[in-house]
Amino acid sequence: MHSTPTLVDAPASAAPARGRRRLVLGSLAAVLTVAVAGGAAYAYHEYKKPSQASAADCRLAQDIVTEAQRISTGPVPEAEKWWKKTGDKRRREMKDGYLGVDIATYEGWAVESAKQHAGKSAEVPSKRDVTALQEQARGHCSDSGVTVSMPRFGN
Repeated sequence: MHSTPTLVDAPASAAPARGRRRLVLGSLAAVLTVAVAGGAAYAYHEYKKPSQASAADCRLAQDIVTEAQRISTGPVPEAEKWWKKTGDKRRREMKDGYLGVDIATYEGWAVESAKQHAGKSAEVPSKRDVTALQEQARGHCSDSGVTVSMPRFGN
């Protein structure tokens, strides 16, 4: 008979063990791939997310917006004086510069609205512009628990 084993003489249990090992290794590779992809997606989401302002910054932003609505229909000299005073306060107290830029834009629009209200030629933002700015500001305040609302001027 044969003195050396051949494939025909190999034990029948070797093939299932090899298949099981491949299945386990393939499953581990799939789980690892999904975990790495999920981690990368989360990191990218956090990277693209707007800066997160503190609750104090968001409350200050809302206070400025509320005052901006009041001065937007008042006398132009008062609006310009308010703009300077409020800008100084915002730069001094607000830590999140990105939210600060959004609020500074709204402050400027309030002064332009006061000018238009006084009959001077001035361009005021569209409803779409105000809505877009509000969404940006809300993005910065999403984790703070404060919702910043920016009404359109003249309403």
